[in-house]
Amino acid sequence: MLRALRNTGIIVFYQSADLSVVWGQNIPSAWGGDAIVGQTDGDFLPATSVTRIVERKNSVLASGIPEKLEFRDHGEDGGRWYDMWIDADLSDEGDILGIVTTVVEITDRKHREQTLRTLLREVSHRSKNLLAIIQSIATQTGRYSASIDTFLDRFRGRLQSLASSQDLVTSSNWRGAMLSELIEGQIARFRGEADDGVRFKGVDVYLNPNAALHIGLALHELVVNSMSHGALSRPHGQVTLTSGLNGGQDETPVLVLVWSERTDAANIQDEKRFGSVALERVVPISLDGTARFELHGDRLDYRLEVPSANFEVE
Repeated sequence: MLRALRNTGIIVFYQSADLSVVWGQNIPSAWGGDAIVGQTDGDFLPATSVTRIVERKNSVLASGIPEKLEFRDHGEDGGRWYDMWIDADLSDEGDILGIVTTVVEITDRKHREQTLRTLLREVSHRSKNLLAIIQSIATQTGRYSASIDTFLDRFRGRLQSLASSQDLVTSSNWRGAMLSELIEGQIARFRGEADDGVRFKGVDVYLNPNAALHIGLALHELVVNSMSHGALSRPHGQVTLTSGLNGGQDETPVLVLVWSERTDAANIQDEKRFGSVALERVVPISLDGTARFELHGDRLDYRLEVPSANFEVE
């Protein structure tokens, strides 16, 4: 049996009724290896756990009922975790002769559990943020919709925009999305992948998840608006979308996005409702940035400034 145990990595040691170690197998070097023979628990087990372990062993010696516990040593790299099983060694007459202790290291499992808990907290946090965004979209869409059909049409479009941006964020393991990919995805939803109606040029950055969702929403409003009244509503109409980096007040970079096109100013003024609320208030406030939506005759310019906390330059 001892020869078989040698190949398993399972720690086993036997103690007499006074808890002196009689023999051991696979004892970690940090515990003393074979030198633990003749020692008691306090001589080789972690000081932070030994009192609890000895109490359980004395309980087994008194009752014969097996015990199990989890403990941790506090060595390098945060220490190691173990499961411990304590069983009484009984004579043929039922007398308790000693204790058999079996120990299995579970450090990797504990790390996986801790990672899973961290991920679940992160998912919960991000889900709450996403629900807050959806609630805001629903409220503002309802405020500027004359009928339930209008509300449903606009709300579905905005949810689909959010879902498209969320797909990019999820595919990056929640890291975010490249600005160029976000632009391509939002435009392709309406115009197809081969369309060149929107020409993007300038610096490409990696947006964090919050920035990707809100800038995606801004792009959705701009594209829908343009397809209704602007350049994209006309054959061969062109929109220019540029990005650049400017220095902020504290010398950190600020991403500047500018959408420019020729449009029907009269209709834009009539329709400047939720779209402008999203573009001028919801999006910039969510990014701690600023925005400006301007009409100059038949020209529309939208400028969004995004602080460096929302992106990384790659």
